[in-house]
Amino acid sequence: MTLIEDAKKGKKPPEVETVARREGVDPDKLARLVARGRAVIPRNLRREIDPIGIGETLTTKVNLNLGSSRGLADPGAEVEKAVVAMEAGADTVMDLSTGGDIDEIRRRVLDAVAIPVGTVPIYQAEVAGDLTSQGLFDALVQQAKDGVDFVTVHVGVNLNSLERLKASHRIMGVVSRGGSLTLKYMSETGEDNPYYAEFDHLLDIAREHELTLSLGDGLRPGCIEDASDRAKYMEFIMLGELVDRARRAGVQAMVEGPGHVPADEIETSVKAMKYVTDGAPVYLLGPIVTDVAPGYDHITAAIGGVIAGMSGADFLCATTPSEHLDLPTKEDIFEGTVVTRIAAHACDLTKPGVRERARHWDRKMAVARRDLDWPAQFDLAINPAIARKIRHRRGVDVETCTMCDELCAIRLAKEAMDREEMKEEEKKRKKIETNKRTKEIEG
Repeated sequence: MTLIEDAKKGKKPPEVETVARREGVDPDKLARLVARGRAVIPRNLRREIDPIGIGETLTTKVNLNLGSSRGLADPGAEVEKAVVAMEAGADTVMDLSTGGDIDEIRRRVLDAVAIPVGTVPIYQAEVAGDLTSQGLFDALVQQAKDGVDFVTVHVGVNLNSLERLKASHRIMGVVSRGGSLTLKYMSETGEDNPYYAEFDHLLDIAREHELTLSLGDGLRPGCIEDASDRAKYMEFIMLGELVDRARRAGVQAMVEGPGHVPADEIETSVKAMKYVTDGAPVYLLGPIVTDVAPGYDHITAAIGGVIAGMSGADFLCATTPSEHLDLPTKEDIFEGTVVTRIAAHACDLTKPGVRERARHWDRKMAVARRDLDWPAQFDLAINPAIARKIRHRRGVDVETCTMCDELCAIRLAKEAMDREEMKEEEKKRKKIETNKRTKEIEG
């Protein structure tokens, strides 16, 4: 029995109980959401991890992509990145390696972290020189056996959506690596995407290993000018149909989304994805809200991520400062993870069912700031280390921040309010004395 099937029978698997307790939600409600496919708990049967939930009524989660390239393939470096991402607060990591011994990299990453790990099997088929139907399924099975918890499969890139792509006027065409490899397969063989054509076989493999499917956005827009075109929406519709099939088979599924999208089109994209997939968890890269900020795309993606989360997105893929430029360093990984966690929390401050839990954190910070309680402020910070470093970098030890110093608004206002309170107390004291003398005279 899979998690979905257990939940449909009214059971509460241990993973559901654990996630519900951590999130502060009713386990019966969470079990119902898992049964309906509106929440997923990625966890391969072969692997012991600390489970996390993604979807309706749950906090917004953050993924961090890592992985080698053919020019830079150091297994130790990728493991270090995975550990750094986990320490920075990432909820999951994805190994997108395409260079070196990718089996070794994947297995070492799986051993190094206690959070869900995702992959893209088509990369392994390509690296192995076996971009065939059998090669694609062999890669999927191998990664499932290794213990991967979720996989991206670009099932929305098929002969049907290819026609929409041909009719489009895109500048960037296809920017998804998995999407482009799928197009390569179809153009070379004249056959449809095996993961789409043999989707039932894919579901059987996923079911056997309790593998969560992340239905990939192979036609996501790669620039602002390409956002919201017919090809993208064609893919959404297909993913919605395949989500239904996955749920009926007892397989957990989420859907991936764009891409580069201007801020005023993000809400429409997210709500359309939610509508055509009947509320499946939505997993987004960004969206990146402008094309002109290389070196700062962790920020452009965080801006889009907040808007997307307010519109219903459940899972944000961190973008690093290296996006579009280079393979990220461990420092880029840390920075991208933290910035995306900020975006995720900003989402949670607005989400029904999550808002009160999220705002409790901010209330505690507000009280610490009011009380000029610096240790508490550091402890409550998303990145305590950077908060402490900036606070103490000038070596000045004052009660307030060094920007305001003696003109600290909080302190000045508190002193003013204290004086007003003392005045009120003095008025009350004088009034009592006056009343007392009046009574003595009258008596």
